Amino acid sequence: MGDGLMEWTLRTRDELLTLFATQPESTADAVIALQTAFFALAQRLPDLERQVHQTSQNSHQPPSKDNVFDPPTPKSLRPKSTRPSGGQLGHPGAQLEMRDTPDAVVLHRPPHCQHCGTTFPEAVEPTAYDRRQVFDLKIKVDVTEHRAMTITCVACGEDTTAEFPEAVSAPVQYGPGVYTFLSYGNVYQLLPADRLCEMFEDLTGHSISQGTLFRTTARLSEQLRDYEDAVKQELLAAPVVNFDESGAGVGKNLYWLHVASTSQATYYRIDPKRGAQAMDAMGILPGYTGIAEHDGWAPYGKYHFCQHALCNQHHERELQGVIEHDHQPWAQDLIDHLHTIKTARATAIAAGRDALTDGQLTTFTARYREIVETGLAENPRQTAPEGVKVKGKVKQTKARNLLERLDRYQADTLRFMHDFRVPYTNNQAEQDIRMIKVHQKISGSFRSTAGADIFCRIRGYISTLKKRGLPVWENLRRAHEGKPFIPKSNTS
Repeated sequence: MGDGLMEWTLRTRDELLTLFATQPESTADAVIALQTAFFALAQRLPDLERQVHQTSQNSHQPPSKDNVFDPPTPKSLRPKSTRPSGGQLGHPGAQLEMRDTPDAVVLHRPPHCQHCGTTFPEAVEPTAYDRRQVFDLKIKVDVTEHRAMTITCVACGEDTTAEFPEAVSAPVQYGPGVYTFLSYGNVYQLLPADRLCEMFEDLTGHSISQGTLFRTTARLSEQLRDYEDAVKQELLAAPVVNFDESGAGVGKNLYWLHVASTSQATYYRIDPKRGAQAMDAMGILPGYTGIAEHDGWAPYGKYHFCQHALCNQHHERELQGVIEHDHQPWAQDLIDHLHTIKTARATAIAAGRDALTDGQLTTFTARYREIVETGLAENPRQTAPEGVKVKGKVKQTKARNLLERLDRYQADTLRFMHDFRVPYTNNQAEQDIRMIKVHQKISGSFRSTAGADIFCRIRGYISTLKKRGLPVWENLRRAHEGKPFIPKSNTS
């Protein structure tokens, strides 16, 4: 295309008329080639213009790719709330309260009477106390020595030595409290290995190596195998599961982090592939029979045993792009209509109902069809002009592609309207995947696939604990002791 344009020589009108008169065939071929080149350029131009103004607010582009020197103006697609900012009514506060049994008591005795100056003898007892308490932090490593006694038998004269506890396997070792601190800081608080080891030494006075940290997380991951199997079974039995995937660096290669989650459980898997091959290896979607909610990426459509629900937050961002770039009113109409359905659903739930009325469903569906058909009419399918040669399919506009998806997958788009178990968005999976992305920003790529697998299993365990309101520290310690939390297979 570019070479053809470069070879074209600008000619005057009279020269062109002469060429058509003397060389009609070759001149017509040249014009057709030029038309083809210009058609290809005309198809590319809208995409290039859109890319210039594309942000995370109006497309699938992640915030990390926004222009840091000219970031997009923050905008929320949510309707404005009527609630005041700050803590809401009924929100539990947090404040210090005096303890009846403090760990230590420090007495402050007045030296003399503030009225007459008389010195108080030590034998004079106080008549009252004014109390104040200071909550402070002391971090120290306790050393417990285990001694296995040897006793000589009075009957036979032979010696018998006691067995050490199974967990005490070396002459000198760390205990579960230290291991919990390391895994908590590294996997939950996302502290890089070098900074975590430095902090441990600063707080306790004990030096610890990064090798110890890596061995600690590897052992913990092994202890969580049964937990992970139980979580996968729970997800397979859940009525709705949210799915998402995002790029993650492993060494110098691009891998993909996949997540399957509910409000009660999280499962992560790292894989060199993004599509169906990785989803099959994840072992959930191939046998899942519930409702899979996701962003509409094509490989999810391969799984036919389950129903599908599309994330309407993604739709709203794409519709916002149509509003900003194409200035087409139907896109705003559809955003408003989706919000109307969402509000009606929330009202029904608040009233204790588990479904919209038949009349509401009919009205909302008809309005959805009306808006989509208006958009389709405003964005007809692109075809090549007569005489223009095009390789493959003619590329469609972003608006047309979105409309065809909204048309074809109407049931998946509106599934939240028909089934109140289905969330309006796929935010559950996006939020669950976000913390892994934060880890990448702090610590960079994983060094190896083994390290990535270890991190994902432990992080999934922590995420599941948080969702269930279970204490992270206590259950990490229990896992280090070989007694991890394991969800029941019949919960969802």
